[in-house]
Amino acid sequence: MNASVFQDAKVWLIETLDLSRDALHVHIGLAIYLGAALILRRGLGSWLPLLAVVVAALAGEAWDWIDDARRGYEHMVYRHWHDLVNTLMWPAVLFALARFTRVFRR
Repeated sequence: MNASVFQDAKVWLIETLDLSRDALHVHIGLAIYLGAALILRRGLGSWLPLLAVVVAALAGEAWDWIDDARRGYEHMVYRHWHDLVNTLMWPAVLFALARFTRVFRR
């Protein structure tokens, strides 16, 4: 069975940007977090941009899980957890710094 459009897009980004899968997750997580903060006009200490990253990361991993099942691949739960951590770590760090410290305050 062929890969989904989602998988094709990921492969295209990895090849075009010359990134590893892990780096792609880190960059996508930061892009969603910062983009959501801009679009929603919320600070980095707001829960909404972080929630956008959580929802996107969970949706992406669910899509990966479904694609793997369709292609008959064995589910490797640790790989999905690894991807979630890579996607969520820096947005969570920035959120915590903005919310609980004075790092981003004047």
